[in-house]
Amino acid sequence: MAVAVLTLASCTQTNKQTEEINDSNTPLHLLKPEYKVPYGELKAEDVKAALDRVFNYCEQGTFRIGSYEWGITYQALLDAAEATGDMRYKDYVAGKFQLIAEAVAAAEKQDTANIKVEAAQLEQIMHPRALDDCGTMCTAMMKGTKREMIAVKLDGIIDNYFNFLENGQYRLPDGMFARHRPQHNTVWLDDMYMGIPTIAYAGIYFNDSKYFDEAATMYKNFVKRMWVPEKKIYRHGYVEGLAQQPTYHWARANGWALLTTVELLDMLPENHPDREFILNQLREHIAGLCALQSSEGFWHQLLDRNDSYLETSATAIYCYSIAHAIRKGWIEGITYGGVAQLAWHAISTKITEDGKVAGTCVGTGMAFDPAFYYYRPVSTAAAHGYGPVIWAATEMINLLGEWHPRTNDSGLHYYEQEQTNPAPLFYLTEDGKGEAVK
Repeated sequence: MAVAVLTLASCTQTNKQTEEINDSNTPLHLLKPEYKVPYGELKAEDVKAALDRVFNYCEQGTFRIGSYEWGITYQALLDAAEATGDMRYKDYVAGKFQLIAEAVAAAEKQDTANIKVEAAQLEQIMHPRALDDCGTMCTAMMKGTKREMIAVKLDGIIDNYFNFLENGQYRLPDGMFARHRPQHNTVWLDDMYMGIPTIAYAGIYFNDSKYFDEAATMYKNFVKRMWVPEKKIYRHGYVEGLAQQPTYHWARANGWALLTTVELLDMLPENHPDREFILNQLREHIAGLCALQSSEGFWHQLLDRNDSYLETSATAIYCYSIAHAIRKGWIEGITYGGVAQLAWHAISTKITEDGKVAGTCVGTGMAFDPAFYYYRPVSTAAAHGYGPVIWAATEMINLLGEWHPRTNDSGLHYYEQEQTNPAPLFYLTEDGKGEAVK
């Protein structure tokens, strides 16, 4: 077949001198597309190389060690160590946790000479004042300890974090997380992820099922207030008591919601009564998001507004979550494998040679007008991009180890079984010359 196509290409090149290419003399379906991001085959070793570039940049120590963004990064690195066997990732996390533990111990003894953590960070660690200060860090420490990947004694720090989350964070009368900004009794979609996985994992860490129930109830309350069923995506903010809710579908906040769903399904017992509701919510949300993926594999800053910019951190969260859901059997790999891989291809174009992650929206509050979201700056210094990209790379490596993507009739497809004797991919260029592609 390949020989026949090559022969046809040769004939086409000869005939091109005398006649214009058309659908009678040329197999136009073999013309090479002009993709803006890589498309087609993907090797796990290439994903690992990109992961290592990002990790090497993180090792330079330019980011805060106790921020919620880095709590996400620690969790991603622990998973990366398990997926790849590269213990440098785990050792990095253990080193940071050791530094934090030593600083807290020194501060408690008023031994200022041995505090090697910046003062503002230490204050955030020892005296959290918001979910951002404690949720993801607490989850990372619980995971590392429970999975026996971290030997550092962190019980006191974990208890302090969790006590604020359970007893210090402001809530609505029904127990819903809320804030006093920008309006009194505002619910932030971000707080699904800042708190719910921590509560759920506490069920594992403390061996107490009441936390599973609390997390599931909180999840359902977020869905009730924030889910927009006609679009199958979430609004960013909700103000208790308003008849007309502000509805802007910020991409990264939808990422936090999706990641919460994935984490919750990982943590809840299989027989939990709310599991089916959460699983259905995952499927609905992924379907809504996939309908909004751009031709370049990214998602837009405002999901349903195609003139808003393409954003990296949200794309990475979706990539991880979709790939993970495929591996867990929650969604169909045949349907969604190509979506996750296209997202990874897009992400890979935003990883610089020195490992910086470009195209990430900086820290973002909430507003009730579109301009706020459209004009949020992007920066390689935004820590929000690094954990999600590491997690996306990790899960793509896992996915490529279990599924078998390959091109078929020029399109990328995912297969549960390895395909034998794959047909060669062959493109015609516009001048009629042939170009074979592995």
